[in-house]
Amino acid sequence: MSYATTYPYTGEVLATFPSATDAEVVAAIDAAHAAFQSWRETSFAARGAILQKAADLLRADVEGYAKLLTLEMGKLFTEAKAEVELSAKIFEYYVHHAERLLQPQTLEVADPAEGAAMIVHDPLGIILAIEPWNFPYYQIARIIAPQLSAGNTVLLKHASNVPQSAAVFEKLMRDAGLPKGAFTNLYATRAQVEMIIRDPRVHGVALTGSEDAGAIVASQAGMALKKSTMELGGADAFVVLADADMEKTVNWAVFGRHWNGGQVCVSSKRMIVVDAVYDQFLDRYREGVAGLVAGDPFDPKTTLAPLSSQGAADEIRDKVRRAVANGAKAEQVGPPVPNHGAFVQPTILTDIGEDNPARYWEFFGPISMLFRAKDEADAVRIANDSPFGLGGSVFTTDVAHGVEVAKKISTGMVFVNHPTKVEADLPFGGVRRSGYGRELLGLGLKEFVNHKLIDVVDIDAHF
Repeated sequence: MSYATTYPYTGEVLATFPSATDAEVVAAIDAAHAAFQSWRETSFAARGAILQKAADLLRADVEGYAKLLTLEMGKLFTEAKAEVELSAKIFEYYVHHAERLLQPQTLEVADPAEGAAMIVHDPLGIILAIEPWNFPYYQIARIIAPQLSAGNTVLLKHASNVPQSAAVFEKLMRDAGLPKGAFTNLYATRAQVEMIIRDPRVHGVALTGSEDAGAIVASQAGMALKKSTMELGGADAFVVLADADMEKTVNWAVFGRHWNGGQVCVSSKRMIVVDAVYDQFLDRYREGVAGLVAGDPFDPKTTLAPLSSQGAADEIRDKVRRAVANGAKAEQVGPPVPNHGAFVQPTILTDIGEDNPARYWEFFGPISMLFRAKDEADAVRIANDSPFGLGGSVFTTDVAHGVEVAKKISTGMVFVNHPTKVEADLPFGGVRRSGYGRELLGLGLKEFVNHKLIDVVDIDAHF
């Protein structure tokens, strides 16, 4: 596996890095295990002070950290700066809430005269985090903030195209005062990932990535009897009801589909519009997409970023060709994108029949699928006709009714009058082929802890 920084806007290879040796991997596991013995006993106040320092360091050099994100995966510089701030907010969430969320829980027992019972939340040990390239810092913060707060230590295997982002985050945590070994970045190979999972000192695996990667890693974790969480793909439904505020809805649709170059697992990939307003929505949506400006991601005027790599661009173009071959109509929208770099022309797919396999694909880029629903019930049916179940949204001026519709959509997250979004104080996760487990808040904090029962019995009550 080759670790390299290739700037997606120009295709220039800026830096390369060797994969880890087996000896380096073993040394990292040794260090993580040694660090766990003391870190598990570290107070919440001391853990929180380190996370707060990390947040402060991020904010002290937002542009410096953000520049690396843009160079490595091509995201708009404005979006990169927002990701730095989001990562800082995630650290701060656990600074303020981790101790409360991990307080022992007193249980109600049938006969209090016989004693008392409680559940305590003990850390497990080393957690392996396997993370993707589309949000290089956020994905790290989302796993290490809760796991370090819980008392675990973390080994990171990041995507091969964001090696500098991974390395700078390790340095950030060291500069914040985190003990050596508590968080280590490894340029690991696939074979080494399996070796790490098999090591008895490693107690869990958290992966965010593709279905294929998830299936492989979940299988390896299962064989080793290790717990895993899987945050996988998505094809979020963007449901537009007849009473939606069309101007606001279209603006959110354009943003929801194209932020981060459309490379978000919770992008609004499937626009499902009831028949009464479908034509109106399509006309306005086409106009909104046509207004996107593709170009240099460092230029504040740019609103459409290149994809993360030329390979990613080629793959999504091939998916569009196959969708058309199976009966879909493809309309390229807007002025031509630059002929250099990993750009893909924004495209709207319509007439995607139920026998077209593309109906069930995830398009990771500026490709929109539009579906005409006969009515609200049909819109819900189409929304649920997917192998994925990550996020979704419902647009309507009747918020109470929107909530009722949201309850019928089978996903881990549904938003009313907003595309699926990520926040430091909202849980994240899906169902079906979008994976299992949750990240952030108390749900993520407790994924890799031992919920241990302590029962105190009054011995005199039994004699």
